[in-house]
Amino acid sequence: MATPRTMRAVQYDKYGGGAEGLKHVEVPVPSPKKGEVLLKMEAASINPIDWKIQKGMLRPFLPGKFPFTPVGDLAGEVVELGSGVTNFKPGDKVISISFPSGGGLAEYAVAPASLTVARPTELSAVEGACLPAAGGSALQLLKLAGVSFDGTSGATGPKNALVTAASGGVGHYAVQLAKLAGLHVTATCGARNVDFVRGLGADEVLDYRTPEGAALRSPSGRRYDAVANCAAGVPWPALKAVLADEGGTVADVTPGVGAALTSILQKATFAKKRLAPLMLAPRREEMEWLVGLARQGKLRTTVDSRFPLSRAQEAWAKSMEGHATGKIVVEMGGAE
Repeated sequence: MATPRTMRAVQYDKYGGGAEGLKHVEVPVPSPKKGEVLLKMEAASINPIDWKIQKGMLRPFLPGKFPFTPVGDLAGEVVELGSGVTNFKPGDKVISISFPSGGGLAEYAVAPASLTVARPTELSAVEGACLPAAGGSALQLLKLAGVSFDGTSGATGPKNALVTAASGGVGHYAVQLAKLAGLHVTATCGARNVDFVRGLGADEVLDYRTPEGAALRSPSGRRYDAVANCAAGVPWPALKAVLADEGGTVADVTPGVGAALTSILQKATFAKKRLAPLMLAPRREEMEWLVGLARQGKLRTTVDSRFPLSRAQEAWAKSMEGHATGKIVVEMGGAE
């Protein structure tokens, strides 16, 4: 079937506005450039970075221009190849990450072939769309904190990990990956998600609203040598206080300017206790590894909610509320 000339998409044309700033439009179907593939979209997942860009957090660099079609976590079917692409063919089911160029809230989207991987039949489009940014961030957070996944860390690697905001998109993957790496995991979340996070494999779960949870204290008295901080607004002194005396690393997926300055100062002074801000750098080999774990049932995705493209504003607003358990997905063929 021939690709149509126009498609439905959701865009915003200026900074700010939240969910109400999203507009439903009819626009031309994009053409893949060199090294790109065109996907007939099946699902896209929303990440906090999507609406933070809309708020202007990365102004003036992103978006590159208005109007902008947001969301970079993509799952769909290859329908057209850009020049130089030889590892895919039309009809292939794939997942991809198109960040920062976005494009996911649409019926068709272009994606870099270098960051596109095959989606096995064991993985639904919805599950696949959830993995790239959140799964990749969880993996890179733990690696940044010194966790090894190749079995070489032995006695020298981290033993006790803390995962904050463990019921969220990044956090729920981080708990599972830390357990796969053989760590003892303490996790924080809201009271309603304690059983959910324990079901992910966490050894100890803290309600962040309790005094113990706010202080990040392990119920068994452990100090952490690796922290995957997925929660916004946790001050460095609180994190530093629960690190092991011999040292440890807090990898932060929600860093601000202060975190970057703190990290630079710590490197200059050779501090044992370190704060390491994460800027996700998507890697194809990591995506393939995560997909492999998911295919084997070793890494599971929890979907908080699904919305059709016609209700993308609701999905956007829900993500901005910050209380999703797992991931929020927009399905292009979802029920209206």
